[in-house]
Amino acid sequence: MTTGAGAEREKACVCCGRRIVWRKKWERDWESVRYCSEKCRRTRLDETDLALEEAIVSLLHGRAGGGTICPSEAARAVAGDDDAEAWRAMMERTRRAARRLVASGKVVMMQQGRVVDPSSARGPVRIRLK
Repeated sequence: MTTGAGAEREKACVCCGRRIVWRKKWERDWESVRYCSEKCRRTRLDETDLALEEAIVSLLHGRAGGGTICPSEAARAVAGDDDAEAWRAMMERTRRAARRLVASGKVVMMQQGRVVDPSSARGPVRIRLK
């Protein structure tokens, strides 16, 4: 087991929730690494991102024990069900919000009934309370 800055070998990006894996070049400043990419560093979370997180959690609390939701349900709740273009444009932001919730330990992402790593999940996913 390594001690020091490399002891915690991974953390989640504060913007997209993807996994950041420790690298030797970050040895001195691992504690200050917060973003997985330059794009995430430029992107700032706003009220819409927070509203998406709240929508995911509230929709899940409304489901019967262990129920799941599709990320599109949260996007529709925030953007409005009537405007298909608006909620479809929000889908990546919704997946980012779900990944942040996974990183915080509130929810899990699932595919085909199994819990998956949100950083590597491709295709349709479901979200469930942890």
